[in-house]
Amino acid sequence: MTTISAADVNKLRQMTGAGMMDCKKALTEANGDFEAAIDNLRKKGAKVSAARADREAKEGAVIAKTTADRKTGVIVQLSCETDFVAKNEDFVKFANAIADLALANKPANADALKALPFDGATLAERITDQVGKIGEKIDVVRYELMNGENIVPYIHGANRLGVLVSLSSAPSDANFVAGKDVAMQVAALNPVAVDKDDVDPTVVAREIEIGKEQARAEGKPEAMLEKIAQGKLGKFYKESTLMNQEFVKDNSKSIGQMLEGIEKGLVIKAFKRIALG
Repeated sequence: MTTISAADVNKLRQMTGAGMMDCKKALTEANGDFEAAIDNLRKKGAKVSAARADREAKEGAVIAKTTADRKTGVIVQLSCETDFVAKNEDFVKFANAIADLALANKPANADALKALPFDGATLAERITDQVGKIGEKIDVVRYELMNGENIVPYIHGANRLGVLVSLSSAPSDANFVAGKDVAMQVAALNPVAVDKDDVDPTVVAREIEIGKEQARAEGKPEAMLEKIAQGKLGKFYKESTLMNQEFVKDNSKSIGQMLEGIEKGLVIKAFKRIALG
């Protein structure tokens, strides 16, 4: 049997907000698998934080930018070890320069980005130079590239979180403001997908199974479990998919309804989000 340490229990507690004993039991039943333990907690009705995915990110700066025509956007996370360095003006300036390099060259991934020429060397070499100057390990740990017709960037909390939102129609002042509102919503609520049809089928199956187990634990008859689980799935879609979420600035309408009111047929095509812990 897997040994469950106090550190593991505390980590799961920080990830989920569930009680210590519940976390220990869930980890024991899952043989130390954190995702399975989270499922176990949910099946038993424990209140689990929806924001757990960001908790283990390092310190650093997250930069979200687009080209002037808003057809290309990037998010870059430059990591470091301490908050002191993350807030340093030169460190943030370096992170912005890396984002500019990414926008100009559109590399496919972080490794390709670090291989690009930068200030007389490669970016990887200049990062090594910065390590020597700063005295901390730094690196480009996450990078996202987005192409589209109308991309809106958003940076939240002193470069701690970056979002890109791709809109379906050509740029305008009105839809830029709406896109910024949607990006703020993505930052705050961290949806799992744009719309119902975009949710990974394995996630859907998982939510249905959890819904059945919750209903079974409540003593509901077996014949009713599927219907109850489908109802819970509908709630999941409303809470976790962007177009169906309540608009945080006006909860009388969904994000989809808000966008339709701004411009007929306006929808979100895609979004990307990178956050520090």
